[in-house]
Amino acid sequence: MSGVKATMRTDALMDAVRAKIANRALVEGDRLPSVRSFAETMGVSPSTVVEAYDRLEAEGVIRARRGSGFYVTGANLPPMALAEMGAPRERDVDPFWVSRQSLDADGSFLMPGCGWLPADWMPHAALRKGLRALSRADDALLADYGSTRGALALRRLLLARLADEGIAATPEQLLLTTSGTQAIDLICRLLLRPGDTVLVDDPCYFNFQALLRAHQARIVGVPFTPTGPDVAAFTQALAQNPRLYITNSALHNPTGATISPQTAHRVLGAAAAQGMTIVEDEVFADFEPSPSPRLAVLDGLQRVIRIGSFSKTLSASVRCGYIAARRDWIDGLVDLQVATQFGGPSPVATELIAGVLAGGSYRKHMDEVRQRLTRARKDATERLAALGIKPWLAPRGGFYLWCRLPDGLDSAVLARRCMEQKVVLAPGNVFSVSQTAGSFARFNVAQLGDRRVFGILKEAMKDSMPPRPATARRKQSAAL
Repeated sequence: MSGVKATMRTDALMDAVRAKIANRALVEGDRLPSVRSFAETMGVSPSTVVEAYDRLEAEGVIRARRGSGFYVTGANLPPMALAEMGAPRERDVDPFWVSRQSLDADGSFLMPGCGWLPADWMPHAALRKGLRALSRADDALLADYGSTRGALALRRLLLARLADEGIAATPEQLLLTTSGTQAIDLICRLLLRPGDTVLVDDPCYFNFQALLRAHQARIVGVPFTPTGPDVAAFTQALAQNPRLYITNSALHNPTGATISPQTAHRVLGAAAAQGMTIVEDEVFADFEPSPSPRLAVLDGLQRVIRIGSFSKTLSASVRCGYIAARRDWIDGLVDLQVATQFGGPSPVATELIAGVLAGGSYRKHMDEVRQRLTRARKDATERLAALGIKPWLAPRGGFYLWCRLPDGLDSAVLARRCMEQKVVLAPGNVFSVSQTAGSFARFNVAQLGDRRVFGILKEAMKDSMPPRPATARRKQSAAL
């Protein structure tokens, strides 16, 4: 009987090691705990650990190095499946589902839940002018790989923009990427290990969660307020030793809120005391009527990493992002970008964007967009209010309204009903780590110009309301 128990204990140890490898808590090249420490942790004898390690080595899962210990080989590492990285979710509140509906929708769909401006809002004349100029460029520009840090012309323009904000950065502190999403992915590759804790706002941009799940991070949500993250909750969350905090300071996605100076200083102070790094996504900054507090400006790129892109303001088809950070981090990110895609973003894309930014038309374009959005927000607020849908706050700019639905209405149910009528919504729990935003939805005011949306929304809301209990109906009848 004792032999059976010993075998069971050995099998349990082997399963524990395999599980850590499967969920990326241990990756190729990682050293396993010493025999003595693992025995103490698991409450078994050292000989049981030796037996488990020997059997795992025989399977090729680990390899012994004389005088050094046991290391993961990676030979039997299973493929990574995002679907297995968290608790299952309903399809209509799954970030991947929402992304697929938005990206794959054809021209017959209405898109009040998507995250970009309509095509006819973009500066097509300036883009076409830039493309004509590129058609006469040197052959090398049209054929060669991008340099490791990206085109110097665009980096110089970005450095000037940073200087206008009060960030004194050098060319060595700036890296161009293929997109803002890739910028976050590279940062996660550099700074995170599987199992690390990362703070995000609750609610937050749903793709932050998707990326962090891909990197096997432990996601902790911090309640978001109209002036930024709840400072008390943020400070409390720091006790969990998070590695990163990812946020939007200006025109927060999805709420449209902007961090206050007081909150910004308190967040920076708490993060610095903990030694935590902050990733500040500034993709919506140019939609603000005037600059608001920025964590990267207050910090000076010491513990704050600034990222941004031009997908929202210029073109999602000509994609390019950037990272501004400490030089040692940028050096590491350059190597990662070379390893994962061999060079920086497309020279055609970077030269086209640089041409538009340098030509003077970009400033005029953004002035016009901000004015259109002001009118669109007012119109959308009034039309949504007529349906009982009310914004959580009035944003300073941008194209998002984070709205509370009438009592009893679940935004996931509403989204499913609207999809039947070819209308894509963004239900609240897609953005919520704690899944407490079922009564909210994010609306893109620039995508509400087609009045059919409100008619479809009105009918879908009627169909989505849960039936009232019989007692409530009887009470209403008696009152009448």
